[in-house]
Amino acid sequence: MARITAGVASSHVPLLGVASDQNKDADGYFGPIFEGYEWTREWEKAEKPDVVILVYNDHASAFDMKIIPTFAIGCGERYKPADEGWGPRQVPDVEGHPDLAWHIAQSLILDEFDMTIINEMDVDHGLTVPLTMMYGKVDKWPVKVIPLAVNVVTYPPPSGNRCWALGEAIRRAVESFDGDLNVQIWGTGGMSHQLQGPRAGLINKEWDNRFIDGLIGDSDHLRRIPHIEYLRETGSEGIEMVMWLVMRGALGRNTRLLHRHYHVPCSNTAIGHAVLRPDNGEGFDMTGSDAVHAVAAE
Repeated sequence: MARITAGVASSHVPLLGVASDQNKDADGYFGPIFEGYEWTREWEKAEKPDVVILVYNDHASAFDMKIIPTFAIGCGERYKPADEGWGPRQVPDVEGHPDLAWHIAQSLILDEFDMTIINEMDVDHGLTVPLTMMYGKVDKWPVKVIPLAVNVVTYPPPSGNRCWALGEAIRRAVESFDGDLNVQIWGTGGMSHQLQGPRAGLINKEWDNRFIDGLIGDSDHLRRIPHIEYLRETGSEGIEMVMWLVMRGALGRNTRLLHRHYHVPCSNTAIGHAVLRPDNGEGFDMTGSDAVHAVAAE
């Protein structure tokens, strides 16, 4: 059967795409950010996932005030980089996995989640920047991607609890797919940041790191954080972190941390990144890619 083997959390700051595209990823400002992803790039080469379910939010590229889906799943064959005002990023098109995507869409809707099904759309930095951070500059993305867009731009966004429950439903959907696939799920966005108003530039390191702590182990307390706490503690754009909870919910009751990275600042934003493994009590496969981290961490 198909199975979710790992979860990845990452900020998707558009400036990181600019830095990579302009070959500034190793300079004094951006270098420390990109260095935190070097372990993950090597790990992904060893893991070789077949499909990534990439949870992100659109930034008025595919959706605008005419249509605002709370949850939307891409079931198409291919997605082009969006023009966000300065031309599309010169990165590869994103190749979808329609068979798995349609299966997930059907399973989620029958599981009482009202999904919007998208067969054609362009994808913006919310999706392409995480791919760049995990794979670097490539002629073709080495993984098929199922885009899963969450509305965290226009009120009302879904609750953390609903996002966590969606992740649980995604896990059930993947495990019921008739095919042997190595699937990862990525939750993107955040961490703390506010881009406008008198609190512009707000960053809350302590809260951010407690949030990453909460992704690890067998606790599900993060799903109960109310919207007002995200707004108060992490700024107006910090609500994007509910998308990390879709990823976390899909990993099951318990997780183990493989890698962690946190850095500020980046364009008035806190950069957070974590790699998690579902922990079913059987431990790590220390002959495989988990061993890479064990050596690197010492």
